[in-house]
Amino acid sequence: MRMVLKARIPTEAGNAVLRNGTLLKIMEAAYAALQPEAAYFTLEDGERTCFFYFDMQQSSQMPPVLESFFMDLNAKVALQPVMNADDLRTGLGDMMSGT
Repeated sequence: MRMVLKARIPTEAGNAVLRNGTLLKIMEAAYAALQPEAAYFTLEDGERTCFFYFDMQQSSQMPPVLESFFMDLNAKVALQPVMNADDLRTGLGDMMSGT
């Protein structure tokens, strides 16, 4: 299932991992683990925020992926299913055809 993971990193924790040189390593490890179709990095309410859009095969993927955001970055994490335009067309088409 296509998912979006949003991690919002508090400024103090982000500054610490940026200074000690581990921020890039943490993000690269997350990218390697998730193999996202897209990843975006921005600010939200003044805090570093990242979005990873990826395919989750089973819920057991959650701990190895999410714990680094919690433990290493003290991040607030959200994970939810999402659709792309093709998924929306298929879902609405199925709904309209009664399948």
